[in-house]
Amino acid sequence: MAQRRLSAEDWTGAALAAIADGGLATVAVEPLAARLGATKGSFYWHFTNRDALVEATMQLWERACTDAIIDLVEAAGDPPRKLSLLFTTVLGHARSSRLETNVLAVAEHPLVGPVVQRVTRRRLDYVEQLFTEAGFEAGEARRRALLAYTAYVGQAQLAARLPDLLPADTGGQGAYLDSVLTVLLSPAGG
Repeated sequence: MAQRRLSAEDWTGAALAAIADGGLATVAVEPLAARLGATKGSFYWHFTNRDALVEATMQLWERACTDAIIDLVEAAGDPPRKLSLLFTTVLGHARSSRLETNVLAVAEHPLVGPVVQRVTRRRLDYVEQLFTEAGFEAGEARRRALLAYTAYVGQAQLAARLPDLLPADTGGQGAYLDSVLTVLLSPAGG
């Protein structure tokens, strides 16, 4: 039986899954080759070294975990619906995967840090835009975006490290999300 030829995307997808499972340190050629049922030669066909794989994997993380989510949210309608969908989506990902926390854990890495900086700024800018569209003035929109983002990062950390502290049932998760959105969308000074 002929084996399918792996693409660079197969390798970056496997690397992204490895980061979610065990962090950046688990991104190594031999274990990834074993995971994919491939040879190291297949890896070197697509990448010159591990650093090239890490760079490509971080680009995939940016596309899949920021660009694709923004595209999804933009189709949702008015700003409150967009914010609700954004939170539901990203908090759902945080509950099911350690990817975000494992990427943030190595934000000082020279290949990861610049991407994390760019992605974080883009995410904050996008959430600020949503709050501006919801009628908040620029400074208040920025503060609420920062509050929303830190709530997300905190939730992701708890989901990854101390999941028992979070609501486990769908009703509790929905009530928590409703509370967060109520606070974030409440009138300024209210």
